[in-house]
Amino acid sequence: MMLFEVLKGSAHDLKDHRVENPRLNAELLLAKCLGFSRETLYANLRREMQAEEKEALDELLRRRMAGEPLQYLLGHQEFWSVDLKVDPRVLIPRPETEVLVEEALSILSIPYCRVPRVLDIGTGSGAIVIALAKDVGEIFAVATDISHEALQVAKENAQEAGVGQRIRFVRGDLLHPFRPLTGGVFDLILSNPPYVCRSDIEELTREVKDHEPRVALDGGEDGLDFYRQMSRQAPSYLREDGWLLVEIGQGQGAKISALLEQSGCFSGPELVRDLSGIERVIKVQKAEG
Repeated sequence: MMLFEVLKGSAHDLKDHRVENPRLNAELLLAKCLGFSRETLYANLRREMQAEEKEALDELLRRRMAGEPLQYLLGHQEFWSVDLKVDPRVLIPRPETEVLVEEALSILSIPYCRVPRVLDIGTGSGAIVIALAKDVGEIFAVATDISHEALQVAKENAQEAGVGQRIRFVRGDLLHPFRPLTGGVFDLILSNPPYVCRSDIEELTREVKDHEPRVALDGGEDGLDFYRQMSRQAPSYLREDGWLLVEIGQGQGAKISALLEQSGCFSGPELVRDLSGIERVIKVQKAEG
């Protein structure tokens, strides 16, 4: 069969299995099997497809139609103009998380009298901390994750992005790997934490609930477990005037703001919306005293 015939048939099969954007999925999976870019694929649509190539494509289509995320099948996802390796060991970086990076860069653009110390909690693929390390001239960055396997992916991505020597990766849960010091440790603590209510996980798309790591999704019974712990622990690890910056789920802004205010350790929370107008990030500064 000609490639254009294979492409048309693949898109049709994906559509029948309720895969969103079936044409794009078909193009990317076919290009992967051939070792082509999308542009090269379109320049060769009248080429015959070889039997072994068709066999490889059929396997990828089968997995995609069963709900396996496209990014895992392709093996990569772009975030902040960085091509990141992704697989089932890590959560797939989302475009809306770039709002977190934008706010972090705004904070780090303030002149510091020293190299700013930044902690990324639950780094996953390393997307956030790698973006910061590439864009900030002077930075001391630490990234943690409870998963050893996720840290392996993050380290590979950092090396590939050319910032492996600028980030220290530490395995551990939340702030447990560190000791609080008088005067604090970090100028900025940030995270895209698990924030899905446990009872809502089964309502997520099959790509998410069946394939992405549950530990990166499950925020407890009400989705707020991480934020409760951060409201109590983070002040002891932040330097004077240090910042806490976290991504949040839709509709969680008021409750998380209240948690942070109740701690009495932060100035008034600021909510930042994403391009869809959804409250996506909360930023708070450590209060004096």
